[in-house]
Amino acid sequence: MAGHSHSANIAARKGAVDAKRGKVFSKLVRVVISAARVGGADPDANLKLRYAIEKAKAANVPKDTITRAIAKGSGSKDGDDWQELVYEGYGPGGIALMVACLTDNRHRTAPDVKHLFEKGGGNLGSPGAVSFLFELRSVFALERRSRSEDPLTELALDIGADDVELDGEAAILYAKATEFLPLKAALEARGESFLSAELAYVPLNRVQVTDKDAARQLLKLIALLEEHDDVQNVYANYDMPAEWIEELAPAP
Repeated sequence: MAGHSHSANIAARKGAVDAKRGKVFSKLVRVVISAARVGGADPDANLKLRYAIEKAKAANVPKDTITRAIAKGSGSKDGDDWQELVYEGYGPGGIALMVACLTDNRHRTAPDVKHLFEKGGGNLGSPGAVSFLFELRSVFALERRSRSEDPLTELALDIGADDVELDGEAAILYAKATEFLPLKAALEARGESFLSAELAYVPLNRVQVTDKDAARQLLKLIALLEEHDDVQNVYANYDMPAEWIEELAPAP
């Protein structure tokens, strides 16, 4: 089990705030619509839809909003043709970034992402440039509720997770990507409150950011990417002091 990490995932740190923002809801709903359009409205027969629903529920998207999104997606095969794309590159300080997008026009999204990388002091790479530095895993950010590492480690072991980190008021559990649905159900059965629950690209190793200016530039670049309507998530392999994140991260 991993110990305390100050930079587990900035998205988890601010998840409770971001989940209230209309843009975040809109992005999650878009994934539900896309999954239902491709594979139908039955989550038991459409695994991608089931993942999308569970992620939306963990972010507190209202049930009726999810239901309407499923109906909209499954009601017609006409309309937007959504594509899932992942762009790879490097940010300030040589930090690797994976940018997961859902777009109806890759010819718009690709140059937009390239422009944002350049604007933020980074470089967009070719496919495979940094993906070998990450692993797709199940990631559950829970409300810590003042619990120490020992009971959270015991919780992780009991449900079958294989790693846990403490990140401020969040407890982050990791597991194999294939274990997402059963582990989320197990956590729900224990009454856990989620800040987020998703399949995410987790860095195999983290790179320490020691220069404060580079840290500021990196967090600005991540914020720029996250603000783009087509960007679903940004994953990075940085490590920096928690107080730098609190001080330097742009306000939402």
